[in-house]
Amino acid sequence: MLPYETTNIFEQLPRFVFKMPRVVPDQESKFQSDELFRRLSRETEVRYTGYRDRPVDERQMRFQTACREGHTEVSFIATGTNLHLVFTPSSNGYSEGCDFNKEQGKVHIKSCFIMNGVCVRWRGWLDIERLDGVGCLEFDEERAQIEDAILREQIEEILTRDFEEKQRLYQEPTLKTWTQVEARKKQSELSPDRAGSASN
Repeated sequence: MLPYETTNIFEQLPRFVFKMPRVVPDQESKFQSDELFRRLSRETEVRYTGYRDRPVDERQMRFQTACREGHTEVSFIATGTNLHLVFTPSSNGYSEGCDFNKEQGKVHIKSCFIMNGVCVRWRGWLDIERLDGVGCLEFDEERAQIEDAILREQIEEILTRDFEEKQRLYQEPTLKTWTQVEARKKQSELSPDRAGSASN
């Protein structure tokens, strides 16, 4: 067992860590060309997937409770794609992400997230009793612009850091050589052999 005072292996690693970008450079074209996004962008049957081992009445109660807390699990039946949706919790039956009041017996949900490097919005509804409904993915253009700006800043920061590191690596040997030449020059000016020969 190692004592607490030893340095952690992670403290010994270099400080430069590449941060994985959250989005791809051209999100909209990926959303339109990717086969998975094309399938999920069509309105299709969805189902609540939480607590499958529990009785139906308990699942209904847990589904409604989770929606009011601001999260739920759904699956696209056709593709088998499971999603954990997170949205604004609903107070008095309505919020921007969850609406129990829009249609009797149904809950309408909107949830924004990043999937495979693309900003998307899940939009759909589920029947409160049957725990199934209809949903689809849409490209979230507003959020995509924000994430693109963050990505550009991140790339700019990495390029600047890389440039500064290369400059430092280039300048260090040059500066060291220049310093050594200057030191030799001063030493040769102050050496006693030269001082004696200059006085003769």
